[in-house]
Amino acid sequence: MCNIAVITVHTSPLALPGTRDSGGLNVYVRELSRQMARRGHRMDIFTRRTDPDTPEITQIDESIRVIQVHAGPYKADKYAQRRHLEAFRQGVMAFAERKGTTYDLVHSHYWLSGWVGRTLSECWKAPHVVMFHTLAEAKNRHHLGEREPKYRIAGERAVARGTDAIIAASESERGTLIEEYGVVPGAISVIPCGVDIDTFRPLNVRAARKSLGLDPNVPVLLFIGRIEPLKGIDVLVRASAQLDGKFQLLVVGGDEKDAHRIHELHTLAEDVGVLGKVVFADAVPHEELPRYYNAASICVVPSYYESFGLVALEAMACGVPVIASRVGGLKETVRDGQTGYLVPWRCPEPFAERLDLLLTNEPLRRSLGEEAREVAERYRWPVIATQVEDLYHDLVSTYRGVPVTAHVA
Repeated sequence: MCNIAVITVHTSPLALPGTRDSGGLNVYVRELSRQMARRGHRMDIFTRRTDPDTPEITQIDESIRVIQVHAGPYKADKYAQRRHLEAFRQGVMAFAERKGTTYDLVHSHYWLSGWVGRTLSECWKAPHVVMFHTLAEAKNRHHLGEREPKYRIAGERAVARGTDAIIAASESERGTLIEEYGVVPGAISVIPCGVDIDTFRPLNVRAARKSLGLDPNVPVLLFIGRIEPLKGIDVLVRASAQLDGKFQLLVVGGDEKDAHRIHELHTLAEDVGVLGKVVFADAVPHEELPRYYNAASICVVPSYYESFGLVALEAMACGVPVIASRVGGLKETVRDGQTGYLVPWRCPEPFAERLDLLLTNEPLRRSLGEEAREVAERYRWPVIATQVEDLYHDLVSTYRGVPVTAHVA
């Protein structure tokens, strides 16, 4: 058994995925922690306090707890949090000393957490593994409209070169780390994200649509994710305007803080003539998403960049074909012509062509969806967690100088 400190400064696993800074990272941290707890490990997840009324410790189960650390203003945005990393580190250290807890390994998520994790690793003389989830150099390369700041790139480079191991979610991310950040290839383990195939599974389509207030007889195009330019929602809206026949476009994500961006999408939908066919829904708890996926005829992931693309995998596990941008980890998750289609150009016309093909060919949709489910089963969480646990054991054994016994779930 290992005591593992999980560092996720800028977003909590308790936050609702699909809002602001919350997404696949949150799901990954929560689900991996559950898998590790089942294998006998104890997981302390440290995150920054954003609400003074929430408890310091939230016990998820006997072996997992989320610990909120006060560091800077409660409402500080992600870009301001780098100024409070030292306060966060001190808060984590103080908690560990107060509770008399020692940690065998530190697992950090995102570059801000990586800075904290590296210093904790040095203080505790414990190995440090980082998962970036997204890289500034990759985002800048794929999306010219918004540029990530130079200080982030410098921070990522320092963290990447100063850690014991990096988990990359895809070969694409591994390549970026080597080519753009100068990371030694042997320091990187490619381990994809996982999916709970018991929760995300095929359900009755008509029942799913009715439960969401959708017309059960009209095909549904589905987008799930944060409401931000990088996700390419505007491309999807413009592509839908080129389709003939009936369809419903369901956009799920965001909350009241995204009102301005959602209003812009409303205006765009009105300008291109599809406002009456678009339904906007706020982000929902992760466990409710299977209904949304199963209501869909096609899941569309038009992102400018994705390090992995968890939404695509969850849709596939529900037996739904995916049309996605040919970028990042999506190139490895979605099998072109087998589980859906990859679109090489992030503009409306090629997306519209693939959407029209699937909307007018139900047997093809069904065939791709069945294959998608089979492929998704290869990413089931116990398989993925075993790979992560093996890496943990290798790192801890190296530091201790003695083998660590694995706990089989």
